[in-house]
Amino acid sequence: MWTVIDSPIGELRLVERGGAVIAIEFSPFTDATADGRPRGSRKDDHPVLVECAHQLAAYFARDLKEFDLPLAPGGSAFQQQVWAQLRLIDYGQTATYGEVAHRLGRTNAASRAVGLANGSNPIPVVIPCHRVIGANGTLTGYAGGLERKQLLLSLEQDALF
Repeated sequence: MWTVIDSPIGELRLVERGGAVIAIEFSPFTDATADGRPRGSRKDDHPVLVECAHQLAAYFARDLKEFDLPLAPGGSAFQQQVWAQLRLIDYGQTATYGEVAHRLGRTNAASRAVGLANGSNPIPVVIPCHRVIGANGTLTGYAGGLERKQLLLSLEQDALF
């Protein structure tokens, strides 16, 4: 099941399967899912999608700092480990790819693999891949585009002050 919501970073398609959020997609949307499986039909009143939309609206309104949703991102064991680490980066904070690698018990050499896993995150915003930055503090790639990444980071910074 899926629905589409408006947000400050453009339309977002929220996708649910088996009672959990499996994807949040940026517009423009593609017809194929990342895992090649059918998305299902649109169902704007599905409880998981309604709750996801509600929490995203609260996040964008700066009223929510931690999401509490059932999540089921599809990925390899390493990707799952990286995504779990991303969820530990506090609202308004950032970490470098190297820092995430170290938190996983890896060396800086794993920074590239962390970056690839970060870029494959199927549930952006909720799994905050936008909070990962380059070693020199610069914004680096973001599946939704650097403009969206900057907006998300600014939204969180502004909410702290």
